[in-house]
Amino acid sequence: MTPTDPPALDLPGIWPGALVVGGGPAGLAAAEVLAGAGWPVLVAEAMPSPARKLLMAGKSGLNITKAEGPAAFRAAYDAGAGVPPALGAALDAFGPGEVVAWMRGLGQEAVTGSTGRVFPVAWKASPLLRAWLARLGAGGVEMRTRWRWEGFAGDASQFLTPEGPRLVRAGATVLAMGGASWRRLGSDGAWAAHLAGAHPGSVAPFAPANVGLVVDWSPHMARHFGEPVKGAAWSAGGLASRGEVVVSARGLEGGGLYPLSRPLREGAALRVDLFPDLPEEALRRRLGAAGKESLANRLRKRLGLEGARAALAQEWGRPWPADLAPLLKALPARHGGVRPLDEAISTAGGLRFGGLTEGLMLRDRPGVFAAGEMLDWEAPTGGYLLTACLATGRAAGRAAADWLGRAGAG
Repeated sequence: MTPTDPPALDLPGIWPGALVVGGGPAGLAAAEVLAGAGWPVLVAEAMPSPARKLLMAGKSGLNITKAEGPAAFRAAYDAGAGVPPALGAALDAFGPGEVVAWMRGLGQEAVTGSTGRVFPVAWKASPLLRAWLARLGAGGVEMRTRWRWEGFAGDASQFLTPEGPRLVRAGATVLAMGGASWRRLGSDGAWAAHLAGAHPGSVAPFAPANVGLVVDWSPHMARHFGEPVKGAAWSAGGLASRGEVVVSARGLEGGGLYPLSRPLREGAALRVDLFPDLPEEALRRRLGAAGKESLANRLRKRLGLEGARAALAQEWGRPWPADLAPLLKALPARHGGVRPLDEAISTAGGLRFGGLTEGLMLRDRPGVFAAGEMLDWEAPTGGYLLTACLATGRAAGRAAADWLGRAGAG
């Protein structure tokens, strides 16, 4: 098999190139690499239009990567057992610098915030996506929407389409169907049942990642709904995070919590340090003797504790101990656990790396590759999620192109 001009689609039949299942960032990245190598590419997307989750993420600013050194960047993907070699290799090949260069190649300049987070100057995802889809179309990539993958039938992929069932036999297939959160945007995880049935043990159960907490607040908290908790540090299971967390009617959410998703969903206790820059003894000195002041006034005047931070102290600190300093440094957060899977920003679980080659090919199904949130990795928000989707998509695309080339040479 050799690269050819994209033929007209005639299905059921053989697609003489690569099939990419999923039109999100990972799938589009794979398609871009394959088309750049000269192969006909067919992208099959279950939703009416591609990259819906990307567009939703970009509504509040598309944080596409994080400007930091390779070691610190890779550490964000280490869940305690090290970074899987295939994921690490993909990130080494397409890290933050490469993401910025790729954006510029699409006419989208980047801006880096004070925390190192990188955004397109246009801020939203839509200009970037329009430019990307236009370049893919100009490169001959064919897109079919409302095509839902229904597993394999022998060596063919099965789809339910508006025109009825279809079978596609391709020289190589890249699966990039996402995780199991934000079902309404297309990431419903339905693919897992098909692969788990055909390849037992290949899929780790899905779990919510980058997810908020359920809290049954007392009535006095209502006036703080929507208010951010600033200047606090959050810890669980040996991990710590400093970042903004928002009090909502249903609980807590925000970037300060998301790095703690794994220990929190595993049942670790959550503690809040309301004065992370003040040692316990210094805090105790500032508090001083109780005197005749009310506790609320004492906390406000002597420590500057007010707003949502003060409300959390009232909510979780009673009954007040005689020595307040240890409590304010490690306030126990009472909550009802993490929010449901479909409300998570991303998911842990998916195809286990042990069942994949270093080129992200399924060991039990030669010529089939996987990328993006389908793979069993997790990382906090802050640009890590999108970078890994792009990086693994490109890695799978390269490996699929090599596979097609070897098949042609044979």
